[in-house]
Amino acid sequence: MAKAAKREYVWLQCKECGDLNYRTSVNVMGGVPKLELRKFCKRERKHSAHKIKRK
Repeated sequence: MAKAAKREYVWLQCKECGDLNYRTSVNVMGGVPKLELRKFCKRERKHSAHKIKRK
């Protein structure tokens, strides 16, 4: 039987307004990646950079 991948849920936080808009899972095997995506921010109503925020 295959081993389950070590994944963790993290929030994506807008760098401009600070809102926690999205939640996604990342593979934490070998450390948490430095992930930064351009996603839509509902408060600002435009695309902006979102960075990982761990809880």
